[in-house]
Amino acid sequence: MQTTTSDSKSRLPVAARVDAVVVGAGFAGLYAVHRLRKQGMTVLGIDAASDVGGTWYWNRYPGARCDVPSLNYSYTWSEEVRREWRWSEKYATQPEILRYIQFVADKFDLRTDYLFDTRVTAADFDEDAGTWYVKTSAGDRIEARYVLLATGNLSVPNYPKVPGLGDFAGPVYHTGKWPHQKVDFRGKRVGVIGTGSSGVQAIPIIAEEAEELLVFQRTPNFSVPAHNGPLTDEDHLRFEADLPKFRKSLENFGRVPSSAYSAPVPSDEEQRARYNHLWENGGESFLVAFPNLLTSQEVNDGAAAFVREKIRTIVKDPATARALSATTSPFGVKRVCVDTNYFATFNRPNVKLVNLRQEPIETITHNGLMTSTGRYEFDELVIATGYDAMTGAILAMDIQGRDGRKLRDEWAAGPQSYLGLMVHGFPNLFTITGPGSPSVIGNVLLHGEHHVDYVLRLIEHAAGKQEPTIDVTAEAQDKWVAHVAAVADKTLFPIANSWYLGANIPGKPRVFMPYVGEGYRTKCAEIAALGYVGFCFNETPVLSDSAKSA
Repeated sequence: MQTTTSDSKSRLPVAARVDAVVVGAGFAGLYAVHRLRKQGMTVLGIDAASDVGGTWYWNRYPGARCDVPSLNYSYTWSEEVRREWRWSEKYATQPEILRYIQFVADKFDLRTDYLFDTRVTAADFDEDAGTWYVKTSAGDRIEARYVLLATGNLSVPNYPKVPGLGDFAGPVYHTGKWPHQKVDFRGKRVGVIGTGSSGVQAIPIIAEEAEELLVFQRTPNFSVPAHNGPLTDEDHLRFEADLPKFRKSLENFGRVPSSAYSAPVPSDEEQRARYNHLWENGGESFLVAFPNLLTSQEVNDGAAAFVREKIRTIVKDPATARALSATTSPFGVKRVCVDTNYFATFNRPNVKLVNLRQEPIETITHNGLMTSTGRYEFDELVIATGYDAMTGAILAMDIQGRDGRKLRDEWAAGPQSYLGLMVHGFPNLFTITGPGSPSVIGNVLLHGEHHVDYVLRLIEHAAGKQEPTIDVTAEAQDKWVAHVAAVADKTLFPIANSWYLGANIPGKPRVFMPYVGEGYRTKCAEIAALGYVGFCFNETPVLSDSAKSA
């Protein structure tokens, strides 16, 4: 099925019937298209971008790179790809990651089944036909039995609700939707709002070019050094030899291991030695320094104090060092940043930190912004305020399941799902790395691989029963949602106002969305071994109480 297009405005609308629609052309979406085709199914992929890449197509800001080591942030399903591709650095930059995705797309001819420059606007389930009708921004109407939402957890940019944003006379850039051409900051006065992961990566690079850089920070983040460096052929061979062990470790992966609740509190000397070692090696391995780091406030306080001490030794101005030191939440319950020279950047004479806790922004002006105590002028504005995470891209579509039930209504009080994979009352609709799964906790690329494989096995199971309609029961969903919440509540995660809880989006329900427990894949395998308990096939499941009252 040849459907590739690079310009939805110059083509006629598509009306087609396929076995499956895949929404998204990032890592998970491409793998889904590949697997579905390999299984002999007709498939149509749809993406708003002009090419493959997912978040790495849009995130082109200065300094953009993955904070997971490159060798780990790679497909595991193709020995051929692993043999032919060589990463250049421990932490790959956005251009290199995008080249990798394009390399895979070329190798397996994955673009030929995609509509690019096209957004899915709606999807309606026809109960009698057991079919989804997918509508797009280009007027397409696609009929499909299965819909896989590989829309990405960090794909909808969040713009701050600041008065006057549209009045600024200069260029405004969002890190989540960066221009494809290089932005030249030389000789410019630049303002940056936000110090999350993208801000932490972009600020040191922009500071090297800009005449003056004003960093507007509301909440400081914990960050640890990357200590990036080149990779050799020996590194790749070593990883390949260790791949079986690496794959095995994924089976029982959990951000919070079961040993966390019985682990002793290590001595101050033991903690300090461990943190010093990890600081020198770099990377987010800090999060696994001790099993109870994310469950014991006492252990967590030691890690937080260590990082704050490091900031004080790096940043020369004591007031700036204090402002850069996170104190409002435990270490690691927000995404820990992995940086190169972030804190040292504030020693540069052309860089100034503005603490928005002390002087909140009141309005953007035509040539800068005003806080409660001062006026700041700049020529260009960079917004690094993150995303409407995990649910933003899904809820941007008007999705209607059984009996006219709308997903927006079902998730009005927070996302509900079974295994983060399916939603009760929305048959044959799969949320790849959706809320309720490990998703952004750990390696989202490999979590996506696992979900795609699981969906294909589910479809095979249903086909073997000659019952191609797959749903989940209300009881199974309710139990899983309660389990996800219970696991999170036993940790320090809910203390922070993080995007894991949707706290960065005004009006969004405060629900901890990822699954942080141990052994998610093992649980999924056990469910499959029991005949996919919790799933139902060619049945109309009993509506949940919330659905009955809707």
